[in-house]
Amino acid sequence: MVSAGLEIMGLALCVIGSLLVMVTCGLPMWKVSAFIESNIVTAQTSWEGLWMSCVVQSTGQMQCKVYDSVLALTTDLQTARALSIISSVLGVLGLMVTIAGAQCTNCIKAETVKARVVNAGGVIYIISGVFALVPLCWMANNIISDFYNPNVPTSKKREIGAALYIGWAATGLLLLGGAMLCCSCPASENSSYSVKYAPTKRATPNGDYDKRNYV
Repeated sequence: MVSAGLEIMGLALCVIGSLLVMVTCGLPMWKVSAFIESNIVTAQTSWEGLWMSCVVQSTGQMQCKVYDSVLALTTDLQTARALSIISSVLGVLGLMVTIAGAQCTNCIKAETVKARVVNAGGVIYIISGVFALVPLCWMANNIISDFYNPNVPTSKKREIGAALYIGWAATGLLLLGGAMLCCSCPASENSSYSVKYAPTKRATPNGDYDKRNYV
């Protein structure tokens, strides 16, 4: 019972983490404008994501433009795209594997095999979390490095956007949920009570029961 509850809790965390990874992949708020020094014009705010860049006016109007060329993108952006997609695909794969081996399903009969399948699903979710964590940390490192680099113009300096924080939360859920799935173990085979029957009493040749049966 405890193992089944652990599986359900771990799977719920992993599903939420996978959904947040997909949201992070689509959000354009990986980089946001930094208003520092002479760059204090707040009439518009610039957002930069994996797939598009947006400009938000102070009036509330927003204009987004998809990047024209994939090859013209920076290395960190191309890598973030690839790893985010791989992480999302692994999240879906981990969901199918975990459900197939869960104790609440009958896809697999053997309890030992079911536990191993759930453990494999947990490993897939952990790998998915690592794949999501790499581009997040890489992008954050580049943003911080450019922010403190005096050679970068003030107008091109950016700050960490909300998408990165959502991605880090998603990564934490994936790693925690995957670890919980890896702790799943098969149901104990000795959980049921064994019934032992006493040997039948045999009668002696004279028709009486042997006295040893009563000792």
